[in-house]
Amino acid sequence: MSQIETFYEVMRSQGITRRSFMKYCSLTAAALGLGPAFVPKIAHAMETKPRTPVIWVHGLECTCCSESFIRSAHPLAKDVVLSMISLDYDDTLMAAAGHQAEAALEETIQKYKGNYILAVEGNPPLAEDGMFCISGGKPFLEKLKYAAKDAKAVISWGACASYGCVQAAKPNPTQATPVHKVITDKPIIKVPGCPPIAEVMTGVITYMLTFDRLPELDRQGRPAMFYSQRIHDKCYRRPHFDAGQFVETWDDEYARKGYCLYKMGCKGPTTYNACSTVRWNEGTSFPIQSGHGCIGCSEDGFWDQGSFYDRVTDLTQFGVESNADQVGMAAAGVVGGGIALHAAVSALKSAQKKTQDAPTQNEEA
Repeated sequence: MSQIETFYEVMRSQGITRRSFMKYCSLTAAALGLGPAFVPKIAHAMETKPRTPVIWVHGLECTCCSESFIRSAHPLAKDVVLSMISLDYDDTLMAAAGHQAEAALEETIQKYKGNYILAVEGNPPLAEDGMFCISGGKPFLEKLKYAAKDAKAVISWGACASYGCVQAAKPNPTQATPVHKVITDKPIIKVPGCPPIAEVMTGVITYMLTFDRLPELDRQGRPAMFYSQRIHDKCYRRPHFDAGQFVETWDDEYARKGYCLYKMGCKGPTTYNACSTVRWNEGTSFPIQSGHGCIGCSEDGFWDQGSFYDRVTDLTQFGVESNADQVGMAAAGVVGGGIALHAAVSALKSAQKKTQDAPTQNEEA
């Protein structure tokens, strides 16, 4: 494998001080949910390991994953692209085009066989021998298989590559197919979302560079550090859900009060992602905070589950999550019962006090 500069060497050449470098490693550890003990490990990896060659290819997609990626703030996308990895081919971001771009792809595959990461945005259509998506004069299906053959691992960016997304919606005339059903002999990391959160994308790359291994994955093949909790679990509107306070119609009084959007179709209770914690645009907001319910875009098949505004029914979670229609009445009943109980206890204590304070017959005599 040809020698590539390390991340630290590139940063030093850009005038970055050692102090700033260590601060960067600390922020990276925090972004990945790692403790302070991992900071030296991240620093060591950045100082000694060569940048990872990456080939980024595009199938059937809308480029929203790339749009999200370039807006990462922690770390900055420019630091990932220019310093942490060696993005040797990406026909959307690279300056070269046409034959020069395809030559760069071939050179990278041959030079770094078995050592590069293949990032896939979008999916291949299988119908008509892949003719519904042509890239570089060839069916994307052919290009994907060729690029994956000598890759160390594959990252499926977004819902399109991970699950098929809207291109695979019924009746799916092009037979759009997720990457893992075409590439079956390589480790694949799914990073779903439409698009994924920018810091989730750069976080996955940072982890792989630092530890030289895939992050822990959930049963669907998603990085557990970002997809282990439901959006509902950390949503700031969760207390309203638990209290039975729901938005009933768009822009009603309850919407203006910030009540829960579950009855408006929010899929937060059944969607696993980091939206409610990492959020978007440098942690500024996320769809629910902007007043729109979660559409469940990081879950398989979300595009074929009916309207985005049809609410999930018959939740069988613990406690008050059993039925949203009854939870408000139940909460009111508990409050009413508590008031009645409090009144009864107060009356009993008052009676007991009067009995204790009343003079006995001997005292009266």
